[in-house]
Amino acid sequence: MKKTKSLYHGHRFPAAVISCAVRWYFRFQLSLRDIEELLFERGIIDSYETIRRWCDKFGSGFAHRLKAARRKPGSTWHLDEVFVMLRGEPYLLWRAVDQHGAELDILLQKRRDKAAAKRFFKRVLAACPEVPRKIVTDQLRNYPAAKAEIPELASVRHVFVKASARVNNRAENSHQPTRERERRMRGFRVPERTQAFLSSFGPIRQHFALKRHLLRASLYRKQLAARFDAWRLLTGLTQNPSTVF
Repeated sequence: MKKTKSLYHGHRFPAAVISCAVRWYFRFQLSLRDIEELLFERGIIDSYETIRRWCDKFGSGFAHRLKAARRKPGSTWHLDEVFVMLRGEPYLLWRAVDQHGAELDILLQKRRDKAAAKRFFKRVLAACPEVPRKIVTDQLRNYPAAKAEIPELASVRHVFVKASARVNNRAENSHQPTRERERRMRGFRVPERTQAFLSSFGPIRQHFALKRHLLRASLYRKQLAARFDAWRLLTGLTQNPSTVF
């Protein structure tokens, strides 16, 4: 029987160290140099550039596994777009979440026309093949125009949220963590790297970001421990990181 290579084959640092560094970067508002310092405090000497390469290599794979393992997306899609500046150039960050606030997908695009909306609809459908029961968007006219040209979504109920009621649109609220991280990173720069970072940032952050204010302390700790167990399983860890540091 052929032995499968480890996900971390060829790396000189233990899997627990790499996994922990990647989790810290996408879960918390830490810079690469912050993580370098945290590892140094624990006796691990590494450079922030190596940590960057770890995040680039493993981040998207970890995020994909988390999305595949989470519960089935809800039947209502909330879609919204927000402007982000990349080196002085305006871009649109399109985001879709379900009624529970779980991020379905994101897409960074230059335009805000029908073709861009159609491209995003198709991307979300590829990530969530099951057709939703309802779609909630703002009053951008390109949404219904693009939706009408996609056979799977043409007959889906479409609800428009007025400007004065945007607080009820979950997609609006889902932009907040991205804005916080954008400020911490002093802005995004390259479109491709921004797309790659945010595609990993959303699923990994949400995996650990429980609604603590709605849970008793004991239940919160129990659910968080379950999330850590799932993380170790999905990232191929054979031991608890606490035994390594």
